[in-house]
Amino acid sequence: MTPQLFTPYKIKSIELRNRIVVSPMCEYSSKDGFANNWHLVHLGARAVGGAGLIITEAAAISPEGRISYADLGIYKDEHIEKLKEITGFIHQQGAVAGIQLAHAGRKASHQTPWDGNAQIPSNQLNGWKSFAPSAIPFTATEEAPVELDKAGIEKVKADFKAAAARALEAGFKVIEIHGAHGYLIHQFLSPISNQRTDEYGGSFENRIRLLLEIIEGIKQVWPDNLPLFVRISATEWTEGGWSIENSVELAKLLKQAGIDLIDCSTGGNVAGAKIPVGPGYQAPFAAQVRAQADIPTGAVGLITEAQQAEDILQAGDADLIIIAREILRDPHFPLRAAHQLGYDIKWPVQYERAKWHK
Repeated sequence: MTPQLFTPYKIKSIELRNRIVVSPMCEYSSKDGFANNWHLVHLGARAVGGAGLIITEAAAISPEGRISYADLGIYKDEHIEKLKEITGFIHQQGAVAGIQLAHAGRKASHQTPWDGNAQIPSNQLNGWKSFAPSAIPFTATEEAPVELDKAGIEKVKADFKAAAARALEAGFKVIEIHGAHGYLIHQFLSPISNQRTDEYGGSFENRIRLLLEIIEGIKQVWPDNLPLFVRISATEWTEGGWSIENSVELAKLLKQAGIDLIDCSTGGNVAGAKIPVGPGYQAPFAAQVRAQADIPTGAVGLITEAQQAEDILQAGDADLIIIAREILRDPHFPLRAAHQLGYDIKWPVQYERAKWHK
């Protein structure tokens, strides 16, 4: 019997060879947003390793939308050429290439993690002014962002739309909109970071407005037969913040708006939030969104073992398993997982002589 982890998954015109997804993980290895051979090898290795869907790290839709000066970007046409090379290689290996489109909002203009990850003041080298729904810094020691005015909001929407058009030209088959981890869209969703009094703030309906308008713009340039995902933080782990109940209600509306799957992460918008981290700790949120909003979900968060991933699928908690750190440690996690589950999958012919045997 085929483990559910290795059953194909069809979304619109795309069929994934299995349910294993490489999660977007920032590499902080770009100059001016350009992909390079690091990204080709990093993403390509995971395709060789057998994953069904490979999603790039957060690709900034504008220079000011980058988390750091070293982020991947898709904010100018010149970025397309190298991305096209990468998607071509991924597809040659039988995987599907996806891209996460993102704007960091108030969490922009930071150092790389290995240089301390601190915010770079806007008047220093490699720093710039950040933008947010409200002029509230992420931490008290950081420079306050500039509150987006109407023109700024229109620019954000236009930048997402233009980035989606470039993603299509670059050969991507899936777009994931980053609405999680305290970045711009999440900042609009949360009453903690969004204290606007116009049509983009206040009520739940107003706070989700920007995301729905971004989706509407993307759908004008993204083909109907290609999937659209949204990553959300299903909870902020903070009283008075964005909650799982909010996420379920949002997911119902996202389904109506044409979103095909919700990638359910958590946290990131409240500094110092107490998060009960442990194996599979976010999977219950994927289960609740899936059950109550009747929309496919992806589970992410310390999923490190083949049987653990299989159990999540068998329980009906999610449709896809989105792997991050474990697939950094082992690019061939899918090949190993199949062996551990007693299932024989096709290996790259170049690697067959190393294949495990029962």
